[in-house]
Amino acid sequence: MSASAHPRVVISGSGLWTPDHIITNDELVSAYNEWAKRYNDQHASAIAAGEREAKPLSSVEFIEKASGIKQRYAYIKDGILDVDRMRPVIPERPDEAVSDQAEMAVQHLTDHISRHGLNVPNIRRWWLHQANINMNLHIGGKLLGHEATFDEAPIVLDRYANTASAGSLIAFHLYHQDLKPGDHGVICSFGAGY
Repeated sequence: MSASAHPRVVISGSGLWTPDHIITNDELVSAYNEWAKRYNDQHASAIAAGEREAKPLSSVEFIEKASGIKQRYAYIKDGILDVDRMRPVIPERPDEAVSDQAEMAVQHLTDHISRHGLNVPNIRRWWLHQANINMNLHIGGKLLGHEATFDEAPIVLDRYANTASAGSLIAFHLYHQDLKPGDHGVICSFGAGY
């Protein structure tokens, strides 16, 4: 296929939202090992009788060798390293409330385009993360002030299902040919950060 068969696409900027909090492997291993020791002590007789398996201890070296991970960012650090909790303290939200992730995506998108001297009406198309139709509808509605049309924010969930972060690129691949020189579009992927 010749290069002239498709319009020229120019990616002229990128953005990345990074949470404020960092959890190091040292912190994570310390909290996990304390939890594992408590668990093993609490269940010592069942472990000795073969009714339960002991929780193994971890190490920084194991994590780095197994995964290459040296630290991770956390949106909310409170509670993650609490040996009695071992998960973030996330404020309760009503079931009908949209996730913090969707709200962060809206904020990131508006901040990002403004750093490039653009505002929402300047954007011809939004290619969003394709994991949840309700999240996409919410983000499109918050950005545009109305429910996004398929032309404004194409959806591929109906055909490709939950393709997570790759979904925005699939949507871009399928729906960019009609753009004209000078049109602006935004590709945005985000994830839960498990």
